[in-house]
Amino acid sequence: MPIHPLIAARFSLISQISSFEESVSNPEAAQLKAAYEAPYALYSPPEVAIESISISGPHGDIPVRMYRSPAASREAPGLLWMHGGAFVSGDLNMPEAHVVSAELASRGAIVVSVDYRLASDTVRYPVPLDDVDAAWVWFAEATGDLGTDPQRLAIGGASAGANLAAAATMRVRDDSGTMPTVMLLAYPVVHFPVPALPDELAAEMRQLPRMLRFTAADIVDITRWYLGRLTDIPTQTMPGHGNLEGLPPTRMVLSEYDDLRGSGELFELQLREVGVSVESTVAVGMLHGHLNLNPAAEMPEIERSLDFLADGLGLRRAT
Repeated sequence: MPIHPLIAARFSLISQISSFEESVSNPEAAQLKAAYEAPYALYSPPEVAIESISISGPHGDIPVRMYRSPAASREAPGLLWMHGGAFVSGDLNMPEAHVVSAELASRGAIVVSVDYRLASDTVRYPVPLDDVDAAWVWFAEATGDLGTDPQRLAIGGASAGANLAAAATMRVRDDSGTMPTVMLLAYPVVHFPVPALPDELAAEMRQLPRMLRFTAADIVDITRWYLGRLTDIPTQTMPGHGNLEGLPPTRMVLSEYDDLRGSGELFELQLREVGVSVESTVAVGMLHGHLNLNPAAEMPEIERSLDFLADGLGLRRAT
C-alpha cells in the first residue's frame, strides 16, 4: 500500500529540513515541523480515570500515570507501558503514551505509563532500564492495590520503549521475578545495527523526507546516546542480541514504511526460533511512530493497531 495520502500530503512541509538539529535550532524549520506534526483531527479521549503518582527507584522517584476505566472489573488485566523517543525524548503527554494508555484503559485494562529517565550527557544505560525494571517490580507487587489480575499482567512499549520493555522482561526472567504474561511491542528497535530492508522497500524509504528516516548513522547515534559508546554492548541494551528463551507470548505491531521494521521482523523470527509464541501485524501505509497519531484521524490502521494490542490483553474496543 502507498503511504497514507493524508500523511504524504504534508511531506512538503518538512522536505527541506536536513536534520533533527535544524528542526530545533532554526525557528522556521521548527514551525514547519510543528505544522507537519499537528493533529489531523480533533481527538476526544475516552472517559477514564487518570492518576499521577511517583514510585521509588534506584535512581530516585519515577513518575507514573495510571489509567482506569470506570467500567473496569476489580481484577482487570494490567499493562505497564513505555513511550518511545530514541531514548532521549518523549514524555507522558505524547500521544504514544497518553492516547495509547487511555484507549487501552477504555477497553478494560488498567494501564500504567512510565516516565523513565531519558538518556543525556549525564544519564546513560542502565538508568532508563533500571527505572522500567523498578516500575515492573512495583506493578507486579501492587496487584491488590491497583485491582489488576495477577494472572494477566502485561508489559509493553513503542520503539525505544519496546526495547526497554523487552530488556526489563529479560531481567525479570534472569532474576526469577514475576514474569509478564504477554509482551506488547510497537515497532521495536532491538538490534544494533538494524537489519537492512528489502531492496524495493529501501528504495521507497529513500524518497521520504530526511526527517522521517532512521539511517545507519542515526542508529549509531541512538546507540551512542543510550549506551555512551559503540563497543562492549550489553545484550540488555539491544535485546535482539541476547538469550530470548523463556520470554512470554508476544504481540508486535510494525509500520509498513519504517527503516526500523527489519529489527521487529528479525525479533519475531528469533522469538519463534526459541519457542516463544508471536503474533504480528503490519500497519499498512503507516510510518514509524504511527501510534503518535490519534484515533480520530481518518486512518483506520491506528485504531486497528490499538485493537491488536488490546486483543493481546483479551480485550475488545469499547462500544
